[in-house]
Amino acid sequence: MPTIGTFTKAGDIFTGTILTLTLNVTVNIVPADRVSDQSPDYRIHWGCVDCGAAWKRTNDAGQAFLSVKLDDPAFPHPIYASLFADDDENRFNLVWSRPKGR
Repeated sequence: MPTIGTFTKAGDIFTGTILTLTLNVTVNIVPADRVSDQSPDYRIHWGCVDCGAAWKRTNDAGQAFLSVKLDDPAFPHPIYASLFADDDENRFNLVWSRPKGR
């Protein structure tokens, strides 16, 4: 699974660049106002454009991460990825994954 982004964290806000063959954008992942248990924990903004959401998760090894969904009308399908902490506490890697069946 390739890394498509690198982020740093300041307080509760993640800032970083997503770089793919079709994207080269700087985004902010900011805490969201949750209205239900299914609501995202974070919203993803590219400038003033809301381009995705993220949910807090924990993997089988007990490692916390964010499950990320990026979407835009120009995309044929949403992009799914996971934001994991790097060895440095303030650095994070956005790792892309393709859902099964696509």
